[in-house]
Amino acid sequence: FPMAAVDPQVLALAAQVTESREQDIPLLLLKLKGILSSPSLGCEGSKKIKQDIHDYGLTQYCLLVLKQDHSQLRGGWATAAQLAEILSHCCVGLEVKEDPDEFYTKFLPSAIDNLLILGKRLQARFVRAIKDKEKQDFLHWFQIVTDAICWLFGGHIQLAACVLRNDRFLQLLITDDVETAIIMMSVLHNILRINSSVLLQVDKETLHSVLDELVYKLSSTNNPAVGSAATKLLLLVAKFCKQLVQLFTARYKGLKGLLSKQWAGKGFDRELNQLLDLLYLEQSSGKGEMQKQHQAACIIQAVWRGFQTRKRLKKLPQAVTTLQRNFRAKREQELQHLTKQKEDEALKLQMQLQRQRAMRLFHERQLALLEVVHASQVNKYMEELEEKSALTIQRFWRGHRARRIFHQQKQSLKEYKAAIIIQRAACKFLEKRRRRRPLSPWKEPKGLTDEQRLALQQKVDDYIKLHPASQMSEEMSKELHMQAQEKLARFLLRNRLDQRAAQRREALLAQVNTDVELLMNAPGLAETTEKDLGAFMSRSIPVATKARQTHNTMLKYTRWPWWKKLGDEFMEDDVIPDDAINTELETLFISGRK
Repeated sequence: FPMAAVDPQVLALAAQVTESREQDIPLLLLKLKGILSSPSLGCEGSKKIKQDIHDYGLTQYCLLVLKQDHSQLRGGWATAAQLAEILSHCCVGLEVKEDPDEFYTKFLPSAIDNLLILGKRLQARFVRAIKDKEKQDFLHWFQIVTDAICWLFGGHIQLAACVLRNDRFLQLLITDDVETAIIMMSVLHNILRINSSVLLQVDKETLHSVLDELVYKLSSTNNPAVGSAATKLLLLVAKFCKQLVQLFTARYKGLKGLLSKQWAGKGFDRELNQLLDLLYLEQSSGKGEMQKQHQAACIIQAVWRGFQTRKRLKKLPQAVTTLQRNFRAKREQELQHLTKQKEDEALKLQMQLQRQRAMRLFHERQLALLEVVHASQVNKYMEELEEKSALTIQRFWRGHRARRIFHQQKQSLKEYKAAIIIQRAACKFLEKRRRRRPLSPWKEPKGLTDEQRLALQQKVDDYIKLHPASQMSEEMSKELHMQAQEKLARFLLRNRLDQRAAQRREALLAQVNTDVELLMNAPGLAETTEKDLGAFMSRSIPVATKARQTHNTMLKYTRWPWWKKLGDEFMEDDVIPDDAINTELETLFISGRK
């Protein structure tokens, strides 16, 4: 930052912009308008203020804000138009001392590009607008942005060619809308007035595109304002650039006839006659052959245009019907969008009012309770209230998290249970096939030879000699027997308790499986009835329902004809297939057992 004295307003605004949120920056930058328009500033003071604004990066902030879509930001497009005006005023009259090349070669062209982008967005919304008030607002903001562009290249003449070379300028100029077309032609008029040789500095493609659009506007519309603006532009081009008059006569051979027949007596005859004089003067210097070619081309064009016109007139009813249908559909869609947007805004406002009303009632209840509670018990009451609130928040959060995890694991749980059923069926099938496999014939093991038997007997005798058996008395034998009996009794008792615990564990697992199945098959909250609530509140209802379904399935299976059981030849007669009964029969528990 510079070491010289800085304007305190600029310094405070820079600090606020740095510390503020991104959505609040556009409204803060509007304060620059008041700083720049201060009546106490002279010429030197204005330059010093602009230098401080640039040094503290506020112009960069304006440039970045203009790139955003202002339909979703605070302030909307009105703020964007005002920021465009502020940016142009900050850049005009600014003398950059540090790194001027970057300012003139990068920053200013970027500012022109962003302003043209903003103008294109405003033009598109002006064309799509339905209400007159919206169209007036968008046209006013579009006028402000174009004035900012003119002010910017008026202070920096080298930007005129940059504007003319920009593709977005041509997109803004090539439009069928009358109001925005007149404004863009006025911008082009200012460019030519400031830098008359700018058309010679651009490439031929850009020059031809601009001139083609001006001639097209003269030939495609009957609006006097559009015709006057286009004629004055062509006259200005012909006066400032004498070498382009020859281009007019060579490229647009029917221009003189178009001007004299269609635009005579429309209120701008003086400019029209001057342009025709220049064109006739240039044509008179040509050869007679050129006139013949011109006349032949006019005849061919007239015949071709007549043919095209008759062809279009034949297709006009169908085209009008299609256009009306598309227009009505688009208008209906826009009206629906506006209605939905209003409903969303009304709902948002209603929710905000409800939250405010609930918060006010909550504060009123707190004040009433504080009046009732003794002063010495206030802190204790507040601690209890905070603890209850924290417990409520935690309870709701745990429930939300558990429901989310359950929904995430629901599909994996189905896949896991399906895999278990498939594995069980495969194991049963393999076991039955193994049982039906014929046993291999008995093979008598090979006996020991005499030498092997003698060697084995010798090893046994040697082991007995090394490890002789200990002698035990009758009293020691009885005592050892009693100890063994006590250990056996304790083992049996502990084994009985373990069996009861295992039975209880199996019952709990069966109950959990039943609850999981009920939750997975339960309807949504919007479709829940009292009958569904009874299934969750009573244990007997799901058990009886499950038993009834299983019993009906078994009866149905026993009544099947013989041809339906042909695929079960590998099963035993007293075994009913799991898929016939229920693939999840193990989830049913009765009296604490599966």
